[in-house]
Amino acid sequence: MKFGSVKLVQNGRFWQISAEPHVKARLKRVFPRAPQEAADHILLSATPENTRELEWFLVRYPMDVDKPEVLTAGADDHRRTEARVQEIITQRRPPPEIPLAVPARGYQLEVPALLDAKTGLLLADDLGTGKTVSAICCIATPEALPAVVVCPPHLQRHWKRMIARFAPALSTHIVKHGTVYPLTAAPRQADLLQEPRLPDVVIITYHRLRTWAETLAPFARTVIYEECQQLRNPDSKIYEACDYLGKKAPRRLGLSATPIFNYGSEFFWVVDVLQPGALGERQEFLREWCVGSFGNKARIANSVEFGAWLRREGIMLRRTRKDIGRELPPVEKVIHEIEADTDVLTKMTGDAVELARTILRRNERFKGEHMKAAGEFDMIMRQATGVAKAPYVAEMVRLLAESGERVLLFGWHRAVYDIWLEKLADLHPVMFTGSESISQREESVSQFLSGQARILIMSLRSGVGLDGLQGKCRIVVFGELDWSPGQHEQCIGRLHRDGQEGNVVAYFMVSDDGADPIMTEVLGIKREQIEGVRNPDAALAQRIDTGENNLRTLAKALLARRGIEHEEEIPATV
Repeated sequence: MKFGSVKLVQNGRFWQISAEPHVKARLKRVFPRAPQEAADHILLSATPENTRELEWFLVRYPMDVDKPEVLTAGADDHRRTEARVQEIITQRRPPPEIPLAVPARGYQLEVPALLDAKTGLLLADDLGTGKTVSAICCIATPEALPAVVVCPPHLQRHWKRMIARFAPALSTHIVKHGTVYPLTAAPRQADLLQEPRLPDVVIITYHRLRTWAETLAPFARTVIYEECQQLRNPDSKIYEACDYLGKKAPRRLGLSATPIFNYGSEFFWVVDVLQPGALGERQEFLREWCVGSFGNKARIANSVEFGAWLRREGIMLRRTRKDIGRELPPVEKVIHEIEADTDVLTKMTGDAVELARTILRRNERFKGEHMKAAGEFDMIMRQATGVAKAPYVAEMVRLLAESGERVLLFGWHRAVYDIWLEKLADLHPVMFTGSESISQREESVSQFLSGQARILIMSLRSGVGLDGLQGKCRIVVFGELDWSPGQHEQCIGRLHRDGQEGNVVAYFMVSDDGADPIMTEVLGIKREQIEGVRNPDAALAQRIDTGENNLRTLAKALLARRGIEHEEEIPATV
C-alpha cells in the first residue's frame, strides 16, 4: 500500500511530499521544520539530514519516489559523515599529521580532520586556547591552498606573524586597499624558469572583501572567517561578499568563541555561510528551533538542546579549557555599584523624553519615526549614563593603578573617553579605540606592556582577537556596558587566556540610574542564549524576560522616573 508520492523539485532544493491527510499530519509532527499550515503538498529542504529522516519515514509510510537513487545517496552520505564525525570527536580516529614548524597540540589537530569531513565548520573553542593555530593546521597542506583569511583590521599583522611562526614555508599577502590589483608576485627563490605565482595565503579585512570577493573566489580553496560573528547581519554588503566567497570555496572555517552577540537566531546566518543548507531553509530553522518573532530577534527555544545538536552534527566544534586540560582560574566578576551625576543625566536626557514617547507608540503610522527615534534614544541614554558615571569610574581605576595594577578599561563613547583622559592624565593612559591607526594602536599596546602606561583605554568593540596583554595585566574594568554579554566575554578574553599567571578580575561599574539598570536586566536574556548553545553544562544566568524590546523597556523606565505618563496605543488618523 502506498500513502502518497515524493518528488525532488526546484532543482533538487526540496522534497515535495503529497500524501493522505493523516500521513501529512504525522509528517508535520515528525519534522518540526515542515510548514505547519494546510496545503496540498509539504516542502522539505533536501538536506542530508532531512533526506535520511525522510527515508526512515517512508519505511512506516511507503510512497512512490521519483528519484529513489537520490534519496538513498543522500541518506547514505549523512550516515557516512555522521560516523566519521563521531570517530573524530570521540578520538577514535587518529588526528592527521600536520607539518608545522612549532608542533600543534592534539586537540588542535582535530580541527582539520573535522573540516575535511564536513567542508565547513564553526570553531568556538574557549578564548585563548589557540584557535588561530588550529586554523593554520587547516591550511598547512597543499590541497588547502591558496587560502583566504578574512579578519578585522587589527588582526591582519597578527595572522601574518602567526603563519610565519607556525608555517614559515607559506607565503602571505595582506591586501592593502579596496581597489583590486594583481596578486601574483615573483617567486621567493631566484629562478628565471619559475612563473609568478599567487601567495599561499591572502589576508583581507571584512570591509575590503566587499570589492575583492569576485577576484578571490576563483582560486580560494579554503576560507577562514576570523571573528565570524561578523556574519550575523545578512542585510550587509559584508555578508553578501562573505557568502559569495564561501559558496565558491571547497572549505570554510569560522573562528569565534562568541559566535553570536545578541539573539540565538543569528546562528542561522553564521552557519549558513560556513555550511550552506546545514540548518535547512531560514523558515525551517525558525520553526524547528526558535520562539518569538520570525526575524533576527527570534530566540532559540532550547539553547542547550540546539548546542548539543550542532556539536553532534559536526557543525560546531566547541572545547572548553577543562575539555583540553588547560584550565585557568575562573574569572572573578565584581558588580561594583558607583554613583552617577544625576544633574548630568537630567540635562543630557532632556531630549530623550519625546524620543521615549515615540518609541512607545505602536501604531503603524509611526513606524519610520519609531526606527529613527530608537537609534537616537539608545545613543543619548547610553552616552548620558557613561558621562554621568565617568568621574567615579576614573576614581576606581586610579585606586587600582596606584595599587600597582595595570588596568584594561573598556568604554564606548568619545565623550566618556575624554573625561577619563582628563581625570587620569597624570597616569598617562593610552588608547586602543576605533579612532587610532593600526600603528598607533600597536604603539599603545607596546607602552602598556612595557609599563610606560598603566592604563589602556579600549573600545568595547575594538580589541577582538588581541593577544599578549595577559602576561602583564589581570584587571578588566567596564566603565560602560554593551548590550551584548558576548562582547563582555570577548573583552575579558584579552586577559583570561594562555599565559595568564594571575587571577583575572572583571569589574562592572554599574549605576542605579540611566541605562545601566535596564541593560543589566536585558543581558540576562542574552547570556542564556550564548552560554546554553556553547556550554550545555554551564550554569545559566537567571532568565529575565520582560516580554518587550530592550529600548521600549528603557523608554518606559525613563518616563516613569520623570513621572510622565505615556500613551502606548495612538488611534490611526483616517
